[in-house]
Amino acid sequence: MPLSPEDSLRLNVLLRQDLQAVRIDESKMTVFALTEKGEAKVPLNPAGKDEAYLKEVRQLFSTHVLGSPGGYPVYLKRWTRMGQERSDESLQQLLLLGENEAVVAVVHAPGLTNELARRAWWITPNSENARRMLEKNDVVTGDMGPVLADFLVEFLPFEEDQQAMIDSVQLVLQPGLISAEQHQKLWDRGQRRTSFYIGFLKAVPDELPVQTTKHPEHDAIQKQLSPFLDKKNPVAEQLCRTLCAGGQAFLKTTQKVIKKLNNQDAAVALIEAIESYFQPLRPDTKRRRDINEIISDAETCCHGNSNSTEILKLDPAYHEKIKAMLILSMVSEQLLAPVFGQTDAIGSVMRKKIDHITTVMLEQLSLLQQ
Repeated sequence: MPLSPEDSLRLNVLLRQDLQAVRIDESKMTVFALTEKGEAKVPLNPAGKDEAYLKEVRQLFSTHVLGSPGGYPVYLKRWTRMGQERSDESLQQLLLLGENEAVVAVVHAPGLTNELARRAWWITPNSENARRMLEKNDVVTGDMGPVLADFLVEFLPFEEDQQAMIDSVQLVLQPGLISAEQHQKLWDRGQRRTSFYIGFLKAVPDELPVQTTKHPEHDAIQKQLSPFLDKKNPVAEQLCRTLCAGGQAFLKTTQKVIKKLNNQDAAVALIEAIESYFQPLRPDTKRRRDINEIISDAETCCHGNSNSTEILKLDPAYHEKIKAMLILSMVSEQLLAPVFGQTDAIGSVMRKKIDHITTVMLEQLSLLQQ
């Protein structure tokens, strides 16, 4: 179906301008364009079916921008979301096609800049795009960072997907994006939606906004281990980190979340937060699928790792706490895979199915607070 003479003229005049982004409102059959001077729009007047007419419009833009009417391969959604390396010029061109899937490719691109984020946001302002853009440092440190973060904070009450909640909270907690008041409100809402707490555990594990005192023995242990701390012994550093007020807050919050887990995505994300916190002590890259294997390997590492053994020579009483940290350092998503691969259970049923794992984790978390 050819474009009407009137639409063809208007669109070609539009294409001669210095365009920054193009958006097509299919419900209103209107083409909007972002230029240096502001917004421009061209109402469409189709003579036949809207779908076929819009295809012609997109082919016109594609021919002008890419030199081919083929446009963006919208069917390659998985490839689009893999974040392909593209030049800045290539990303700019994708924003002129009037195709939402092309915008998705832009927001996933590693080279996304603050300016391109502004243009992409003008085209398709939704929570998924906001999250992907806040994964890029240039956007976070630019003026678009707070804009996207504010949107995600406002949208959180309407977010239903657990993983999306966790990701949103984690991303908006990056430095300089939200106010202290917003920060505290997010934390307070975690009492009703523990997925918020998981976002905090992943983003700011040492700076949780909760009043907690350091371990009673923290100062004495820090003094006793000072020779090892001076040598940057990772076991000594992690133990003192865990026993300080921030570390104790991490342990208490993690315990609280474990007891209220109600979704498999949340369980995986929490495991990732624990794994990341204790990662400095992880003895290898192996992903273990059996909690008993982890317990056994942790015991072996206590006596087979020089960083642990030199502390144990000073005082064998550190054995249980070192072992607890090693156990927690070796947990990973693979630990849950044998269970979650066989069930889609949620809530209390899910908690019962992973009880053999969470019981061990809770024991280690408690031990590090004793």
